[in-house]
Amino acid sequence: MSLVKEKFLKLGAEYAPGQEVRQNTNEVKLRGEKIPGIPVDFSHGDVNAFEPIPGSLDNFIEGVHIGGEQAYTEYRGSKMIRENVAEKLSNFTGTTINADQNFIITPGTQGALFLAMGSTISRGDKVAIVVPDYFANRKLVEFFEGEVIPIQMEYFHTNTCAGLDLNQLEDAFKAGVKLFLFSNPNNPTGVIYSQEEIRSIGELAQKYGATIIVDQLYSRQVFEGRAYTHLSAQNILDSENLITIMGPSKTESLSGYRLGDAFGSAKIIDRMEKLQAIVSLRAAGYSQAALKSWFDEPAGWMTRRIAEHQAIRDDLITKLRAIEGIKVRATEAGSYLFPRLPELDVTIEEFVKVLRAQANVTVTPGTEFGPQFTDSFRINFSQDHQAAVSAMERVIKVMELYRK
Repeated sequence: MSLVKEKFLKLGAEYAPGQEVRQNTNEVKLRGEKIPGIPVDFSHGDVNAFEPIPGSLDNFIEGVHIGGEQAYTEYRGSKMIRENVAEKLSNFTGTTINADQNFIITPGTQGALFLAMGSTISRGDKVAIVVPDYFANRKLVEFFEGEVIPIQMEYFHTNTCAGLDLNQLEDAFKAGVKLFLFSNPNNPTGVIYSQEEIRSIGELAQKYGATIIVDQLYSRQVFEGRAYTHLSAQNILDSENLITIMGPSKTESLSGYRLGDAFGSAKIIDRMEKLQAIVSLRAAGYSQAALKSWFDEPAGWMTRRIAEHQAIRDDLITKLRAIEGIKVRATEAGSYLFPRLPELDVTIEEFVKVLRAQANVTVTPGTEFGPQFTDSFRINFSQDHQAAVSAMERVIKVMELYRK
């Protein structure tokens, strides 16, 4: 097999959000009857259940009416919109963001992640990633021909922090790791890193001259008033060695506009712009205008959104914890649950296919987030409340059919 073919085979797409049609369910043998219920795709959030920020469409239409000036912005994004968003993000994170030097608008946070990793990874570089963490992290390290150095996060062993193995992280830095990538809140578990963990990450990176990329996509949707710590505001790590990624796709339901951003190191932002200039030119010009509604939601809008998601989370956790053998840690921020299942007669990949064929429910197998998570799956519970609860009941019924 050629190296190019092998590299692309590792990327995979069958379990990516919205790609459930790629999962061949014709091969699975079902036990019992099909379980009726409306389809629920837990691989991503439902923007019909949670609509985008009011005014987003109006801003988009205004961008269309502006015409060519909005369609063909600078590669790093419209200067006017960059200045608007950089000021709001500075206030939110407690960081001073220079809109001209330290900020770029990207085609979604996925685009920001690709650009940031493409700007910092060369062939053979050792890159530390958390296990479990967002599935694209590992795939992109391998795509850019880096070496993955896994750092364990024992999220079931504590309720006061994420459970990152900081000793293992320091050992990785000592062994030559120059880039560490993590999401906070963590995707897929929804746990938040404590202030002590964040400060330790920054101190270790500073000590060993490493770069950090932190994905803070869900940092606005925090439950129960938990404390959230922005690494960029800690004044520990050299500013030229830090990139923070954020965007309005999830909590604010603007995923269809494909908007993200990154801020931090001017050197890395410059590289990201050069790469974006040949990959996609820019974030969609008219869509950039929708960012003007970000952080400018009507009074009470974000509070209600968080409360609605917390209510769904609580009902799903109650359902799961009532079943013997299931283990789940409550989401602290974001919209993900990552339950551990009891022992089944089928593999997790087969279970995912059975769920879709027998119960009309789509979930993401745990193996997407690390090869050892053969007994876990991830759901995004940003769904219609009753539909989500009904779908989880069907998941549990199917699980019982295939329990050892």
